[in-house]
Amino acid sequence: MAERADDRLLRLLGIVAYLDGAGPVSVADLARRFGTTPAQIQKDVDALWVSGTPGYWPDDLIDFDAASIDRGVVHLTEARGMTRPLRLGTREAVALVAALRAMRATGAVQADPARSAVVESALRKLTDATGEAANAVDVRLAPGGDRQVVAAITSALTARHRLRIRYVTSSDVVSEREVDPVRLHTQDEFAYLAAWCYRAAAPRTFRVDRVLEATETDVPVQSHPGAEPSAEIDFTALFAGGSAPLATIRFAPRARWFAEEVPVESVRNLPDGDFEVTLRVTNPGWLRSTLIQLAPYVRSVAPKSLADDVAGAATDALALYDAGPIPPDAATSAIRH
Repeated sequence: MAERADDRLLRLLGIVAYLDGAGPVSVADLARRFGTTPAQIQKDVDALWVSGTPGYWPDDLIDFDAASIDRGVVHLTEARGMTRPLRLGTREAVALVAALRAMRATGAVQADPARSAVVESALRKLTDATGEAANAVDVRLAPGGDRQVVAAITSALTARHRLRIRYVTSSDVVSEREVDPVRLHTQDEFAYLAAWCYRAAAPRTFRVDRVLEATETDVPVQSHPGAEPSAEIDFTALFAGGSAPLATIRFAPRARWFAEEVPVESVRNLPDGDFEVTLRVTNPGWLRSTLIQLAPYVRSVAPKSLADDVAGAATDALALYDAGPIPPDAATSAIRH
C-alpha cells in the first residue's frame, strides 16, 4: 500500500529532530526507530539533503556528513533551523486549538488512553499560551460509534491487522465481513471506515455507528492494487454538507451499493423494491458521470436542472459516435423524468 505524503512528511521532520539531539545514528537503528526499512531511510536522507530554507543554495540546505553515509551511519551536520521552536500567531494558535478540540472528541482518541493524554497535554499548553482567544473556539463532534468498535478499528489500523466486522446497512440488512482497514475519518456528523472488503472484493466505506461488532485479527493487511488512499474517491471533498444543494435520486435495487459507499443524508426504501437517496453534493461532475454509468438502474433524478444536466451529458456522449444519430435510450429518458 502506497505511503501517504503526510505520513512521510512527519517522518522526515522527526528524523531531523531526532538526529539533532541524538548525534550520529546507524541507518538500521534509525529504520527501527521510525518503523520503516533501511532502504527507505536512505531515500529519506536523499530527500532531506535537497531540502532547506528559501533560497535553496547549498548554504540553505539541510546537510549530512557524506563519509558517514557511506559507512551506513546518518550524521546530521546542519538542521537549518528545522528544530527551532515555532512561534505561532494568534490566528494560527486558535486554529490549532480548534483542531485539537475536534481531535479530542473523536472516538479514535477517546478509545486510546495514551493518545488521549497526548492530545490533552498539547491542548492544555496551547490553550494556556493562547489566553482569552481560545475561549472563542467551540468544537463539538457527534459520537462516532461504539467505543469498543472504535477501539478495535483504531488498534487494527495501528497494527495493520485485518478486521472482522458485523455491519448493518441502511436497509437493516446485517452481514459479516472481513476487511483490511485503510483509514478512519469524520464527515459531517458521522465517522467512516475506509477499507478493502473481501466480500465485495473492492474498496468499501463503512459508517462506524453501523458497525455492530469489530474484532481485530492477527492477519496482516494485504496490498490491494488500485485501492491505495490516493486512488480512492475523496468523499469529504464531494459531499461537504452545509449549504451544498440537495439531490434526490431513485435507484433500482441492484444499485444498493451507492447508498452504502456514499455518505447520504437519508435512504428511503420503497414498496416495489426500489430505494431513494437524498444527498448533498458539491461536485456535479462526479455525480453526473456516476449517474451515467448507473443509468440502467436510475429511475428518477431531482431537481429537474440536475436531471437535465445528466441527460444532456448522456446525449452528447452518444452523439460522439460515428455511426450517426442514436436516439436516447430508455435509461436516459427515465433520468429526464
